[in-house]
Amino acid sequence: MNAPHFALARPLSRRLFLRGTGVALALPLLEAMQPSFAWARPVESGSAVGQDKPRRMLAILTNMGILGANFFPEKTGAEFALSPYLEELKEFRQDFTVFSGVAHPETAGGGHAADVTFLTAAPHPGRSGFRNTISLDQFAADRIGRQTRFSSLPLFVGTGGGSSLSVTSNGVPVPSDTRPSKVFSRLFVQGTPEEVEQQVKSLRQGRSILDVVGARARTLQSRLGQPDRDKLDQYFTSVRDLEKGLQTEEDWEYKPKPVVTEAPPKDIDNLNDVINRSRMMYRVARLALETDSTRLVTLFIADDHNPLVPLEGVTEGHHTLTHHGNKPESLDQLRTIETAQFKVLAQLLGDLKKTPEDGETLLDRTMVFYGSAMGNANAHSNENLPVLLAGGGFKHGQHLAFDRKRNYPLPNLFVSMLQRLGLPADKFATSTGTMRGLDLV
Repeated sequence: MNAPHFALARPLSRRLFLRGTGVALALPLLEAMQPSFAWARPVESGSAVGQDKPRRMLAILTNMGILGANFFPEKTGAEFALSPYLEELKEFRQDFTVFSGVAHPETAGGGHAADVTFLTAAPHPGRSGFRNTISLDQFAADRIGRQTRFSSLPLFVGTGGGSSLSVTSNGVPVPSDTRPSKVFSRLFVQGTPEEVEQQVKSLRQGRSILDVVGARARTLQSRLGQPDRDKLDQYFTSVRDLEKGLQTEEDWEYKPKPVVTEAPPKDIDNLNDVINRSRMMYRVARLALETDSTRLVTLFIADDHNPLVPLEGVTEGHHTLTHHGNKPESLDQLRTIETAQFKVLAQLLGDLKKTPEDGETLLDRTMVFYGSAMGNANAHSNENLPVLLAGGGFKHGQHLAFDRKRNYPLPNLFVSMLQRLGLPADKFATSTGTMRGLDLV
């Protein structure tokens, strides 16, 4: 027999908060409320399934596009000839797969707005009322992030503010770090005992807040019907997961940070120097992965304010050059900038490959996903995205080519990446399966 549904004497407030000790916590949408705000499903938590060794991911977006003529190989399969940009990665030919004819379904027309959907694949980023969805790294972080000191590490290199590729399940960007020196300090500089205690005190205050609000929430639960009780049970689960996360953070505060022999990086004051600033951020990202401080890193490289990149022969702003109109002089300058970007990417892959880990290399254990949300920056097109995947234990050395007019879903690659992280995922965003043609070693 079904449990009876008890109606309240009057509907609950559309914006119901549980209050205690000066803190207010918004409740999810219940049937006893008038519909006004969306409830976010609590994420699952726990360790990755079937993991016998750490698997990692580094996702990198360059937001000004990549010239397709210099990126995409002409031939497909394992016999492809290296394009001019991929020639910079020739040492790692067997360590990466390049894709063509892939895109996020329903993002066409988003232009630069699609940057924030690079790891989410949320549809229609250019429309009013757009709301983002959870990013690939945060989906994984919700499930395996507690195994490391930092569940994820969002980074940003650019001339504007600190944008982020990382997005929570509520569609909120996760704040990113913009200074390599600060990231290095967070990773490796041990605080004084007094600083550690102050941080632990802050974490404990957060837990006590949840305890107070949780007690009042349980009081409310007794007044609700069964469907609302079920929703609150799910909500309590998410609260308990957050409490566990806070406890984990407290535990990490008492654990010594890793010791590295490399000198701390010095921040580059010239914001236009996106190449060397990317090189610096690659370095701290590699150190974070090498020390297992995190297993999930994202890096948003953005030249939003049309910087004059300090490279020989470059006389126009980067953004201006992307709208080249096929003028040879503009294309030459843009090629200079993008070639430099692939040179520092090659340095990153080299550093990962020469770092040993239990009989393998750090590159074997780390998926490096690199590309742009712009298939043609000159036309603000979000189709036929220039992307590649290096490392991670896949069978590489190939060009996987799909229909460049009716693009193959890039989220299928994300499903393959999640599975490589040890997660039993069979769906992400608009995926239709795993990436066809990409197999494990």
